[in-house]
Amino acid sequence: MTDRTGADEERTFAASTPAHGRGFAGTWWGLAWLRALEDAALDGAQVKVGRRLARAGAVGAVSVRPGRVTAVVQDRDGTAHRADVLLQELPSDRWDRFLDMAAERAGHVAALLDREMPPHLVEDAAAHGVELLPGLGDLEARCDCGAWDHCGHTAALCYQVARLLDEDPFVLLLMRGRAERALLDELQDRSVAPVAEAEATPEGVQDGRQEGLDAVEAFAAGDILPPLPESPRPPSEPGLPPSLDTEAPPAPGVDPTALEFLAAQTAREAHRLLAEALRPGHERQPLDDELTLDQDAVRLASGDPEPGVGARLGRGSERGREGLALAVRAWRYGGVTALAVLDEEWPVQAEALARARAALETAWDEGERPALRFAHNRWTVVGGSAQLRLGRDGRWWPYRKERGRWAPAGPAAHDPVTVLASVGAEADA
Repeated sequence: MTDRTGADEERTFAASTPAHGRGFAGTWWGLAWLRALEDAALDGAQVKVGRRLARAGAVGAVSVRPGRVTAVVQDRDGTAHRADVLLQELPSDRWDRFLDMAAERAGHVAALLDREMPPHLVEDAAAHGVELLPGLGDLEARCDCGAWDHCGHTAALCYQVARLLDEDPFVLLLMRGRAERALLDELQDRSVAPVAEAEATPEGVQDGRQEGLDAVEAFAAGDILPPLPESPRPPSEPGLPPSLDTEAPPAPGVDPTALEFLAAQTAREAHRLLAEALRPGHERQPLDDELTLDQDAVRLASGDPEPGVGARLGRGSERGREGLALAVRAWRYGGVTALAVLDEEWPVQAEALARARAALETAWDEGERPALRFAHNRWTVVGGSAQLRLGRDGRWWPYRKERGRWAPAGPAAHDPVTVLASVGAEADA
């Protein structure tokens, strides 16, 4: 339950409940929050203490305000400590940049209203000089226990906040300085302004008549070329394809539902390509490799609006029904890269193996560390249902055993410890 006070400038979330056997974050932005904590903490042992406290339900009600989150955290002996984690608010000029950018892209607003924070929203914000997610050293810890760095109490608070971010990314935006209602009102004002300007009287029109240009002046300036107009902005959303729901029966061999699906997918892909082509610096980006028949079949199946349509269009793949379902899940997590991780098994260089093993060995105390079985780029928890897979780009992907098959379980991360925690590998006593 969430209580709100004032003009939504503070939100209070109920105390945490014990959460044994599962990770604290499942979304990519929740995992990014935890990485900011784990990468910056100087004492990894305190981070592990905080993880245990949060998992045991020791974090009280969490208060979220611009620039700060606060909670009372209890030690195992029952001693209570006030813990605060500070995150710098964004200045007004950066909020203006973010709001202008978001108002131009209806998909960003829709994602936030669905309590989602897609990567392209964060990337577009960063391109405008607005860093939404915390980076290394951005989370400042303060606790009445006297610790000068992150202690177990502030670490426990950070783990609990990761859960809250999973459910509602507006929690992060409030910490950065904008409450949900105020932010949405400002976005609405910016969306209405261009419409009002378009309805105003065009420049150069007086008393209903268009001002002309003297012919002598026009002829004299005929050898001077005017500047090229600015590139048009792409529409905020792809257009709607025509409906095929007519009284006429379809021709033999034509599937109207599949045809409508293909038209909608084509419109979305064309919109995406146009938006990328108009983005600054696009001409310097390398061209993507052309999709294989199997990859394109999986791509089509991943956009299935209703059971069966995508499967029929995915017949270009020889994976079978269950194999196609796993491929679709992988595609939705990471496209071509995630699909390659699902299919490929390859030997890992010794240096990469050493780095990953060192990270896993330092994350848990001796005896608490899960036993892993190594097979090329696939590391499996012995006696468990969790697996890590290393992609060729150096990122780790979580997998979970379902009905006897290894299935993709989330997006990738550079830290194998965070990925292992996201699939519920019990690493704490």
